Amino acid sequence: MSKKKKKGARGGPFEALRGLKDELAKAEEKAPAKKPPAPRPAKAAGGEDDALLLHRLYAGVEPLDRSRERVSVQPIERTAAGRDAAARAAERASAEADAVREHLRTLIEGQARFEVTDDGARVEGRRLDLPVDALRRLRRGLLPIDARLDLHGLGAKEARTSLDAFLKATRARGERCVLVIHGKGQHSPGGAGVLRGEIGAWLSQGAVSQCVAAFATARADDGGEGAVYVLLRRP
Repeated sequence: MSKKKKKGARGGPFEALRGLKDELAKAEEKAPAKKPPAPRPAKAAGGEDDALLLHRLYAGVEPLDRSRERVSVQPIERTAAGRDAAARAAERASAEADAVREHLRTLIEGQARFEVTDDGARVEGRRLDLPVDALRRLRRGLLPIDARLDLHGLGAKEARTSLDAFLKATRARGERCVLVIHGKGQHSPGGAGVLRGEIGAWLSQGAVSQCVAAFATARADDGGEGAVYVLLRRP
């Protein structure tokens, strides 16, 4: 009887551990099973969620207002002053264009329609539509002189201006033959007269040539190589 008590005393602690283990196992079986963690959504190549990336891209973007595609154009009403100013500007532009065309025409026609000869001493020229006989009579001093112009002492620019005004005025009065005294240039540098070298070109080219029918170096008693007769065209 005493031996059985001692054996039970030696196995008692182990039996208690087994009982505790069994209880823990039963408790785990009764506990609810844990769910595996949900997979994370796929990320974009830059490491951001697709939806978040799209949201950032389109943030602040507003849809187009289709009602603004067509812009109505209202006619501009010009005031009377504005219309007058536009009309004056158009008239000025037209007048300037006409003046340029006329200048070019006179230059071209003046050069093409005159026959000029100059041997350094005597100069003469005529329009191609003028009979040669009229130039012969002018050269011989057979036409009465209606007016005279003396260009002595003038510079080239001032002399040409005076010549243009003189020819236009005498032609407007209906005069036919005038005498222009340009000088021989004996007191000029090199003994060559500036006006003498230019007079043929002035009379046969440019706007003033429209007044001239012919010209020729004057006879000795009218100034000789220092003057020219000028036959004017009829107005």
